[in-house]
Amino acid sequence: MFGWKKKLNDLVAQLRPDLSRESLGVGPDFPGIAPNPLLSRDARKRNAELRTGALALGVLVDWREVSSDGSPRVVLMLDVETADGVSFRGIADEDLTITELTRLAPGQTMPVRYRPAVMDHYVALARDADPARVQQLADEIASRKRT
Repeated sequence: MFGWKKKLNDLVAQLRPDLSRESLGVGPDFPGIAPNPLLSRDARKRNAELRTGALALGVLVDWREVSSDGSPRVVLMLDVETADGVSFRGIADEDLTITELTRLAPGQTMPVRYRPAVMDHYVALARDADPARVQQLADEIASRKRT
């Protein structure tokens, strides 16, 4: 009973090697991608917390389509930079429209939200972010890199 999450993560990695920790570029502490986030209590809780998380900027590295039932479910890999200067590989598990999916391009910068207290590699696209606040954050990050 205690090892079922590890076994589930190993099974997901066997079924979808492109979603393994190594393929996503995260460390061994990454909890993994939920096969169905709607059925996972942990995933629902995490997603609710991410909606109110801290704002950061993520640069799209790559993505993997998980399912295409209805709107495509995609795992986005982003190099995230926070307002505090912390950088990490972020993973966003998102439902996108076909239009959004066709507009994905490596190197694209996107506002994301993360949980600073947890820092588990999970992020969510910050679709509700104020464009002025996103620009301010981008300016802060750019000025820090120049110095």
